[in-house]
Amino acid sequence: MKIKLKVWRQKNKDDKGKFHDYQLDNVNEHMSFLEMLDVLNENLTHKGEEPVAFSHDCREGICGSCGVVIDGKPHGPERGTATCQLHMRKFKDGDALTVEPWRAKAFPVLKDLVVDRSAFDRIQQAGGYITVNTGSAPEANLTPIPKPIADEAFLAAACIGCGACVAACKNASAMLFVAAKVSHLALLPQGKAERAERVRKMVAAMDAEGFGNCTNTGACEAECPKEISISHIARMNREYASAELVSQY
Repeated sequence: MKIKLKVWRQKNKDDKGKFHDYQLDNVNEHMSFLEMLDVLNENLTHKGEEPVAFSHDCREGICGSCGVVIDGKPHGPERGTATCQLHMRKFKDGDALTVEPWRAKAFPVLKDLVVDRSAFDRIQQAGGYITVNTGSAPEANLTPIPKPIADEAFLAAACIGCGACVAACKNASAMLFVAAKVSHLALLPQGKAERAERVRKMVAAMDAEGFGNCTNTGACEAECPKEISISHIARMNREYASAELVSQY
């Protein structure tokens, strides 16, 4: 199949950047989107041109580093799918695709399709953890947890921190990411001891990074490759309000 590409090229974070047009005439429909970019880069290399920089690691939909915006949709048109798991059979022969990086002040473009997502790391480091004694791993069933709560915590923990929620949001809000991390630990008994301190620190870190506010449009949930529910944002807001109230006494 033939595919036309309009790809964002930017030398570094200080470069203005612009779109470049490319044509691929022999794309296999069973290729993943990243494999198609590999073919593009192989062609560019043979021509003596600089290949397109893009992030990837596991290529199994686990790490989230592959995220790019395809025709205005983070990770592309297929719901609940990371870019690395998106296959070219989802497109038609002769399609013209626009490929660009996440667009958010807190995710500055480093080069081409690669953005700096270290803001998420700093938010996580602010409070997304529990304090436990070192030693051997505890028995898995030592702390009984009701299955509905365990299931809800697991759904929140499925967040891979890719940043699609930020890229999809008109305000570049990171609320879904932060809410998933807060909700995951707030639900489990191991995380309850530090729940008030955790949510206050993580929200403060999120604000300090320059992410926008949530206005409940739901775009984050719609584009999340793990389909994290915005109900976690409601839980985070309750956790935050409770923590602020307790801090005043």
